[in-house]
Amino acid sequence: MIAITGASGNLGKTTISFLLKKTDPSNIVAVVRDAAKIRDYADSGIQVRVADYKDPASLRKAFSQVSKVLQISTASYGEQAKREESNVVEAAKDAGVQYIVYTSTLHPGNDAHFLAARTCMNTENAIKASGMQYTIFRNSMYFETIPLFIGGALENGQVYYPGGNGKVSFAYRPDIAEALSNVLAGEDHQNAVYNITGSGAYSFGDIAGLMRSEKGMDASYTDIPNEAYREELVKYEVPSHEIDFYVSMADSIKAGEFAHVDDTLEKLLQRKPFPIQEYIKSI
Repeated sequence: MIAITGASGNLGKTTISFLLKKTDPSNIVAVVRDAAKIRDYADSGIQVRVADYKDPASLRKAFSQVSKVLQISTASYGEQAKREESNVVEAAKDAGVQYIVYTSTLHPGNDAHFLAARTCMNTENAIKASGMQYTIFRNSMYFETIPLFIGGALENGQVYYPGGNGKVSFAYRPDIAEALSNVLAGEDHQNAVYNITGSGAYSFGDIAGLMRSEKGMDASYTDIPNEAYREELVKYEVPSHEIDFYVSMADSIKAGEFAHVDDTLEKLLQRKPFPIQEYIKSI
């Protein structure tokens, strides 16, 4: 059986939708904190098991008789994130899971600007030391984050973000989900680390250019200081630890941590990934 953690999230649900085309539904285990959040799959024939990244015993129970696990990275921060992700790895090993697929980030490292990249490095190391076979997806940022980055620019054309001239190799989340399903249902991906990116890298100035060419908007990009970005997030009452996380993301973009472009996603899909131009048109 194949278990999907974080199965009620966007990536988890979409991966399940592709897996349903490749394996019997009874082979799929959706691991969620709240079963009500995956009601749309209630009649699909998949198993739903309730577990929490904070509760190792619940995870071990959820992984019973499971041979493969897709570990989708936690939404928590800092040391809490490291504990939660380590819990998943340890529970999978204890339950006898043979193979784990993990959604990491494009440039993991203990010295990375992006705070989540430090968590991902810790988890990758734990997986490699566990003795389980593995495939690690080092994902670039999703297309779907672009509206979050550019904020009101879809209304007024003005993109304000502290990204400097840094570029991001944005990838379409459904493409990543399909590639994950291909690996989970396939063979010959053991002990592999894949850089998962779109087919090009784009600065926020480039995004503004795409808004002009694809949407006909009078769009422009202004690189703002980190402090101005912090002040804006404070206005929206974003918690301080989340602000630190978002600023670290901007710093990582400026430092080029999301600029790498790779053709692995295209190879896993056996087709061209969805183009960013079409996504920009659609938002």
